[in-house]
Amino acid sequence: MPKSSTKNNRNARVIVPQKTARRFFGHGIPGVDVEKLAGRLIVVEGADGSGRSTQIKWLVEWLESNGHSTVQVGLKRSSLVSEELERAQEGNILSRTTLSLFYATDFADQMENIILPALRAGQMVLADRYIYTLMARDIVRGMDEDWLKNLYGMALVPDAVFYLNVAPEELVQRTFAKYAALDYWESGMDIGLSRDIFDSFLKYQALMEQQFKRLQRTYGFDIIDGHRPVETINDELRRKTEAVLTGQGR
Repeated sequence: MPKSSTKNNRNARVIVPQKTARRFFGHGIPGVDVEKLAGRLIVVEGADGSGRSTQIKWLVEWLESNGHSTVQVGLKRSSLVSEELERAQEGNILSRTTLSLFYATDFADQMENIILPALRAGQMVLADRYIYTLMARDIVRGMDEDWLKNLYGMALVPDAVFYLNVAPEELVQRTFAKYAALDYWESGMDIGLSRDIFDSFLKYQALMEQQFKRLQRTYGFDIIDGHRPVETINDELRRKTEAVLTGQGR
């Protein structure tokens, strides 16, 4: 935990969220009054090995020490399809469309049954990846971007999005250090970039990085240098999150 954390500090200042405009990316979810969503949605994006889990853990501790109730969501966490998706991926046989629809179903279920209820209750929702990862993956696999934008039109626009950018060469070292292996899907082995999984991983992650930077120009999220010390990164994320909470951010 960063030294500057206010955890267990009885004198910690409570940050009062300011009201901001709410909207969906597209068609949204019928019957949802966005004006009644009093909480905040904070998204942390980035590849496996970028430090997402650590940064979210520290943000949660900081937010809760400042009096906020938090809820966490992420990919493959839906009670509806997460187990089925996990089993389907183990066989390495999913087509790109099936894979895309599986993840979209997982996301939609969490949006309707976890994210929106938590925001109505005024809670802080921390998302370990969001539609940006899903779209980038699908675009790299050749899916039509207009189709994807329509598919994820039910997604709520977050209050802040932080993309932890780490070079593929660094990601592969971190992944090997943690797991001693590379994941089939995170290496893009399904799209035939290379027969060698190490080479395929580097190529796939480079393509993902390109798509994230392109999506950033459309959606305007923050690109965070993920090569720095974790404490330095967390200080930046907390400053930017506090700016959103106090009405100084977007």
